[in-house]
Amino acid sequence: MPAVKPRDDRYVESLITWRGIALNVRHCPDWSTSCGIEHIEVISFERLPLPITETGYKSHFIDRDQLAEIGTPVEFVIAWLDHDAESTEWKKAEFESRQLSLF
Repeated sequence: MPAVKPRDDRYVESLITWRGIALNVRHCPDWSTSCGIEHIEVISFERLPLPITETGYKSHFIDRDQLAEIGTPVEFVIAWLDHDAESTEWKKAEFESRQLSLF
């Protein structure tokens, strides 16, 4: 039996730039209407690592009320990225990505 593929027409896409990285934030407000669950995808165009994912892609399910408290899906993603960008690991990776390698 083929895998169930989500209907893309349910997603709203927002193109944003975070710290110079182009992102596509996809939001499905009615992923599960009976449970009040929404779906957010974060995709870096060049699949560059982000503080929330090493692969440049992140899928996240969130309760409708929790998202409403934070604001829009884009506001949620930016807050999430900013929060996780404070980690030592991300700061190190960000610093190293700016340095020229001699080897």
